[in-house]
Order: sequence, then C-alpha cells, then structure tokens
Amino acid sequence: MPRQVDHDARRRQLTEALLRIASTRGLRAVSMREIAAEAGVSLRVVQYYFTNKQALLESGLTELGARMDHRVKQRAAAAGELTPRGVFAAVLGTILPFDEQSTLDSMAWTAYYTAALTDPALAAVGLTLPNALENFLTARLTAAQQAGDIAPDRDPRTEVAGLLALANGLTSSVLSGQRSHEAATKIIDYHLDRLFGPDAV
Repeated sequence: MPRQVDHDARRRQLTEALLRIASTRGLRAVSMREIAAEAGVSLRVVQYYFTNKQALLESGLTELGARMDHRVKQRAAAAGELTPRGVFAAVLGTILPFDEQSTLDSMAWTAYYTAALTDPALAAVGLTLPNALENFLTARLTAAQQAGDIAPDRDPRTEVAGLLALANGLTSSVLSGQRSHEAATKIIDYHLDRLFGPDAV
C-alpha cells in the first residue's frame, strides 16, 4: 500500500525551510527551488502544496506569528496570574530575541520587513499581525486605565505604539550586538515602570 502522507506536517516542513532561508540569507534568496533543496524534497512537492511564492511567504508570516503566540503563552503560564503590567512585560519580552530560535525568528521578521518596503502585496499581509497585536494591547491598556492602573491622561493607543516601537528598535540593537538581551529588558522595564508605576508587578 502507498505510504500515507501527513499533509499538515509536509506544509510545516516547507514553511520551516522557508524561514531557515529567510533568517540566514533573506527573502531575496527564497525561491521554490531553494526551498525544495533546503527541505530535501522535489520542486514538484513544493509546487503541490504552494501554488506560488506569495502563498509560501504568507505561510511563513503565519508561522512566525504562531511561534510568538506560543512564546507569550509560555511566559504567561510561567508567571501565573498576570497583572496588566505583567501582560505587557510578557508580550514585549517575547518580541526581544532571547535564545537561538527567537534570534533566528527575529532575523526572519527583519527579512520580511525589509522585503515589504518594496512589495505592497507583502506589506498588506505583513501588517495583519502587528496591527492585531497593537489592537490587543491597546484594549488591555484601556481596561487598565479604566481600572485606575495607569493615569487618566495617558492615551492608550499612543502608549502601546511607543512601547512596540521601542521593543522593535531594541530587537535590532540586540541582533546587531549593540546591547544584550538583559540590557534591553531593563530598558523595557524602565518604561513600564513609568507607565504603571514602579510598584506594579
């Protein structure tokens, strides 16, 4: 009998091959043929699961988002019941690269960002996850403000946008070796203290 193929596993295999290329050589190096070589399969296999390069690139973005979500949930589970400040610390701390895999994923995110600057179609898809994250954190910060956890004169959307920009900028500095993960984390903690107060946990 012919061997049964786990189609979901095969798609993951190809997506992971894509992200390995993106994190080490950038998206310019990504092609259906290169992914086939990286995954150890034929070009026809890649073409069977992904009709074009755009579909492959979108699968990579989805996987990067899923990995980040998994890391946030791991941090949240380790911390126990999270305060509003704890939610921000978990999310922003997850954006920063802190081990080999998260560093590779951050490199892949950077490759996507660079490519999206000149690719409107990729940019439109690539904004989905950042916008969703900003909306999620804005809703949490608005609720915290209504509960009296932050000052009433703060604008939640602006605060969240600033914190995400800070985390993304710090990610670049960690990737370049300008500062360590620990130093970047202290900077984020400093700004969270200013937002929530130094006694918040």
